[in-house]
Parts: sequence; C-alpha cells; structure tokens
Amino acid sequence: MPGTTRRMTRHVKAATLAAASAGAAALMVSALAIPAQAGATGPGAAGARLTAARQQPATATIEGYRRYQRIAGFGASEAFGEAEVIQNAPAATQRQALSLLYSRTSGAGLTILRNEVRASPGNSIEPAAPASPSATPSYVPLSALHDDSGQLWLAQQIKARYGVTDVFADAWSAPPFMKTNDSVSDGGTLCGAPGATCASGDWRQAYANYLTQYARDYAKAGVPLSYVGPENEANLAPPYSSMVMSPAQTANFMQYLGPTLARSGLRTRAECCATEGWDYAQQYAAAIESDPLANAFTPLFTSHGYTEAPASPLAGWDKPVWETEWSTFEKWDPAWDDGTDASGLSWAQRIETGLTKANLSAFLYWWGSSTPTFNGDNESLIQINGTTVTPSGRLWAFASYSRFVRPGAVRIGAVTPDGNLGLTAFRNTDGSIAIVALNTGTSAVPVTFSLRGTGTPDGAVVTPYLTDSVSHVAEQTATRVADATFGATLPARSLVTYVIHPRPQPSRR
Repeated sequence: MPGTTRRMTRHVKAATLAAASAGAAALMVSALAIPAQAGATGPGAAGARLTAARQQPATATIEGYRRYQRIAGFGASEAFGEAEVIQNAPAATQRQALSLLYSRTSGAGLTILRNEVRASPGNSIEPAAPASPSATPSYVPLSALHDDSGQLWLAQQIKARYGVTDVFADAWSAPPFMKTNDSVSDGGTLCGAPGATCASGDWRQAYANYLTQYARDYAKAGVPLSYVGPENEANLAPPYSSMVMSPAQTANFMQYLGPTLARSGLRTRAECCATEGWDYAQQYAAAIESDPLANAFTPLFTSHGYTEAPASPLAGWDKPVWETEWSTFEKWDPAWDDGTDASGLSWAQRIETGLTKANLSAFLYWWGSSTPTFNGDNESLIQINGTTVTPSGRLWAFASYSRFVRPGAVRIGAVTPDGNLGLTAFRNTDGSIAIVALNTGTSAVPVTFSLRGTGTPDGAVVTPYLTDSVSHVAEQTATRVADATFGATLPARSLVTYVIHPRPQPSRR
C-alpha cells in the first residue's frame, strides 16, 4: 500500500537527516532559537494570564509604510488517500473535521489545499500507455477514480462550505511508462529530459499534456486549480511515488509545462519545485532563474522545510515563494507547549520565521488530517479516530494566522527590541490590520503597540485572540486605539492575534 510505504520511508528519512545533520528538529530549534523550557505556562485563569505582568514593559512598532510580500494563505494537503478518510466518515465527523480545518470561527480557517496528482495504477487519469509519446492518450475521468481519491470531493466541499478556492496540485511521479525505470516508485527520470534517454521516446510534451489534462478536469468540475507542479522532492528516490529530476532537468521541463498551460486557456499556471528543504530550494531556483524560458513560465516557487528550514530569502528569486509541506514524525502529540518540535508553540515560531525571514507568501503543513491507523504521528493538524476528531496545538498556531491574515493581505513592518517576542503584522484587503505576537518567555509581557503610517483612527477597536495551553484562539476583551497606540499584556508562552477594524467587521463563516 503506497501510504504504508510512505510512512516507513518518512521515518527512515527523518532518522537519516538526524544522523547527517544533527537532526532536522535540532536544526530548526537552533535556527529559530526555541526556548528550552518544557510545559511552562502562565497562571491558570485567562484573565489572570492577561493581566499578570513582569517589571519591564516592552515596545512594539507597527510600520504601515513598510510593505513586504503579499500573502496567499495557509493550508495543508490530504494526499495519499487522506481526503477519502474524511469523505467516507459519518456526516457529523465530516462536519467536525472540515470545520476544524477550514472554519474561521471554530477552526483554523485554512485557505489553501494541496493535491497529489496520482500516477499509480487505479488512481491515474492516464493508466495505459499510448502507442508513442505523440499518440492520442486515453484519459480516465476523475469520477472513475473515486473522485481523485477523495481530493475532488474535498475541494468541492471546502469551496461550497467555506469559500476556499485556492487548490493546487503537485505530481510525485509521471506515469510509469514516461519514466526511465518504468515504475511509479523508486525514482526514475522523465524520458527525454537532458541525460534521460528511453527507447520509447521523448515524453516531455506528453507529460505536460497530462498535467494540463488534470487541471482541465478540475476546472470542468467547478474547482479550477491555481497552480500545478511536475515533481515532489525530486532529489529522492524512495519506494513510493517519486521521480528524480536534477535542477537542470527540472528547468528544462518547465519550458514545456508553462507554455502548455498557457495555451490551454485555463487559469492554472505552472509552479515548481516542491524541494525537500531550503538547501535544495536554492539550487532548483537558481536553475530556473538561469533559463529564460523556464523563468518566464514559473511564477511561483515551492519548497518544503525538512532538510533546511525556510529562514532566509531565496537568493536571486524575486517572485512569490510558498512553503508547501513540513511536519514532524514522532508519536502523535497535540500539545501547545511541551518543549517538543511538534508543539503548537514551536510551529508558531516556524510560521513567524518563514514569513519574516524567508518572505514566504504561503505556509502549509503536510496533512490537514490523518488517522492513528494510517500513521499515528505528527504529520497532521488534526487526528480522526473513528468518530473522534482531535485538534493539535499546531492547528491553533495556524489558526492564529489564517483566520485573520487573509489571502491578498500584505505584510507590513513590525519591530520590537524584546528578544522573547516574535512579531508580524499585516494589512488585509478589507482595511483591517492583524498583528500576531508570540511570547516565548516564561513571564507575561506588557507591551505598548505604536501604530505608524497605518492610518488607524483614534477609537478603532482592537480585539485580541489568545492561544496558549488553556485557550485556543479565544476572543478577549477589546481595547481601543488612542493617539496611535494601544496597550496589551502577552501571557507567558502564548500567541495573541490583535485585529484592528477601523470599520464594522464583515461576517465570517
């Protein structure tokens, strides 16, 4: 079963990375300066946590005149059959899982779904090889493939229920007959790519047509894809769906995929390269940049965070960058703050670092949901166990951003001299401002927020939403802006989102 093989390989991969580079988690902890305290929390009651203060107040300056990247959103995937788990669940379980992931009032308010373009027998839209690369292919409709392993059903559900329309897809592998090893698994390279010669011929254009057909099927079903990508962690050849493509081979193929999508009349564009980590991302981005045609048709670069965290901009790349897959693999851990790299507080730090240091336009976790029988580890934001749905601290870390930093928002300046505070700020398209403040210290911190160049009028309402070991994006007592400032206290080991609405707040689902 592909999912089982993937789980085993992911655990082996995590162990290998630990031996090679002192561990991916250790690297992230070091890079993000995650405090060593385990389970440290403030006082028990929310009111006490919000009012308890240490001696020295902090300052935070929000600079509306400084504009950085535009935000596409936050999300996750339900690849490798996870979407079918939700699809086949009882109606009440379906509603709870979808609400936790996509609702802006009771869940994370995610806005991006990442699909897997499946190539294995029984799951592929092109299960049989045509006579030659130029012969007419026989495509299978998604309706004959269990709604694309539940992914199409999920995309339709979140659009209808929550207005989520940003769905994109990556292929882990080309169909086996297009590859040098004639297999979906164990790597192999696309036939026709530089250095990859096959007796069957050059399949580059046929593969571009195949990916475009997948996008066409989604558009026909009422869920147009925003992007489609040709590969996933192409430096690896694991015993599950995979394809090895060097940076140069990848750049070469983007010369086929980008123009083919452009000619299709679809809104879908090409993205690349779903690399394993930021170290590989730089290599693949450089290859695309040095190829004028590939660069012209690659408006988005995507990468994961496994081998190196996204903590710096990609040198030379001046277009949007998304982090599209990342997780940890230990036993399921739903804690907000237990000192591990799976905790919600740790993931809040990763999101903040990715947005401010790597200028990410989107941040995605690996799976939105999974089950204990499928993996039982931390690869998901929620866990579905029969009819029981359990959220994790990671989910609430994402919620503190995704509920309030909406697609189209622009990151603006946010600075503080306090080393225990992580700070980001955004202006949404509706004029609201979201300030996300993370206190990694063991004491509550009183903070004076100074609003410069934001145009916020006196009297504007500031609503805090608190997340810590007790509260999950819980609305707190509002305050008001006076003389372009407002005061607040950040509880220890907490994440607080402050939403400033100069005008009446629009309704949310």
